[in-house]
Amino acid sequence: MYDVLIRNGMVVDGTNGPWFYADLAIEDGKIVEMGKLNRRRAKVVIDAKGMFVCPGFIDIHSHSDFSAFVNPFCESKLRQGVTTELVGNCGYSLAPLIGSALEETKNYYREMYGVEAGWQSVSEYLDALQRARPAINYAMLVGHGTIRKSIVGYENRRPTAEEMRRMKDLVAQSLRQGAFGLSTGLIYPPGSFAETDEITELCKVVARYNGFYATHMRSESARLIESVEETIEIGKRSNVSVQISHHKACGEKYFGKVKETLKMIEQARNEGYDVTCDVYPYTATATDLDAILPDWVHENGTERMLERLKDPKIREKIKQQIDPIQKAMGGYDKIHISYVVSEKNKPFQGKSLAEIAKVLSKDPLEAAFDLIVEERGRVGMMRFAMDEEDVKLVIKSPYSMIGSDGSALSTEGVLSQGHPHPRNFGTFVRVLARYVRELKLLSVEEAVWKMTSFPARKIGILDRGILRPKMTADIVIFDLDRVQELATFGDPKRYPKGIVHVLVNGVVVLRDEELTGERPGRVLRKFGK
Repeated sequence: MYDVLIRNGMVVDGTNGPWFYADLAIEDGKIVEMGKLNRRRAKVVIDAKGMFVCPGFIDIHSHSDFSAFVNPFCESKLRQGVTTELVGNCGYSLAPLIGSALEETKNYYREMYGVEAGWQSVSEYLDALQRARPAINYAMLVGHGTIRKSIVGYENRRPTAEEMRRMKDLVAQSLRQGAFGLSTGLIYPPGSFAETDEITELCKVVARYNGFYATHMRSESARLIESVEETIEIGKRSNVSVQISHHKACGEKYFGKVKETLKMIEQARNEGYDVTCDVYPYTATATDLDAILPDWVHENGTERMLERLKDPKIREKIKQQIDPIQKAMGGYDKIHISYVVSEKNKPFQGKSLAEIAKVLSKDPLEAAFDLIVEERGRVGMMRFAMDEEDVKLVIKSPYSMIGSDGSALSTEGVLSQGHPHPRNFGTFVRVLARYVRELKLLSVEEAVWKMTSFPARKIGILDRGILRPKMTADIVIFDLDRVQELATFGDPKRYPKGIVHVLVNGVVVLRDEELTGERPGRVLRKFGK
């Protein structure tokens, strides 16, 4: 008597090999048998006739660092078929936190969600995450920005030799405690203050622990080529495995540059360096509105940034510096506000900066600066900045994986606030519906590989991502004819359809497209040598 028996499905095993018919028997969270299992019995039997059975999707680029503490069902990801999330991306992780960095983070989450973020080390954070009993699995990277904030603060300078030693020690400690690698966010202070040498030295530590380096590069527009060059150089000098995060070219002036950058990745690989990337299947980005500000405005933290933005002379200086950049990226009608905190500004959620400026009878940048000041920096934006042909090129590349760059959200409660990017609700389903079924850009086997075993191997999660006996039973069963993303930019908070059943660690968490209430997720840790 097995725990679960999945019958009659078309198995896409995650290896990029052709699908085949097989039944799967699951016991104690593991796949124990595959093949024609007609005579076997189980406590739970799932008939997958006419549907594909594949490994659970692994979101290699997630920002759900705090989501499970607020809603442990992780619904917007689970309903897409995501069974494992890698958090700690873009240089930002919820550990390690020291001194003022700890207080800043605790205050933020207390105010945003009413939940206490009371940990300092990676080990403490992962323990707390496990106690939250999420429905899906979590793995993490340690954020370079978080490390730098804890040791150097928001100062725009090189670390001293002692500070560098402490940063390297923190990276090593974080990997020993379970982080799978290091991430950078080189457009976000304080990470943007770091020079190539600093990142290289930290990546040498990561390489010693067989971790990998994921980077939100310094530029995805005017200096895209130089940014890829820097990323590859860091990989060569440190001998670390490299992942370019959410690879794209932003701004019409730069459309087509991914042809060159994908060739650069291929050349690096031909030279023996492990360089890969991830991509989300949309033409709009999402981040904080204050990312449009120059680095120097962010120096010494949020309070100093807000003081600078209140000074009319400094405002004018900022406008002169960034207005040409914003226009090259598509202008102010392409920037839409995704979330604010205050009730006063909530009517602006979903509206473009150009629309808001018109309502307020202000210059678009003045409107943006006022929003940042009034919301104390807590303003999100979406920018319609990419070319669909570029997106397709990166998705099709043999060196790309799928990552949402989104968070686990919900259609109700605290995690339903704002007007989010639809990628939070639809990334993995969109790949299957649009790029497999409709455009036939990928085969179903290629798409599943990019969402399962390819990211599993990159991260270093060796017991998931492939359907085989002895592997952990993270499994998705979907109807390719019916699978559909329902979230849109106009109406983003909608769950998809066609992801019929999901198992996490051998437990059914989604049955007939409904939550079962089970929360069997685990925190996955990479222990270094």
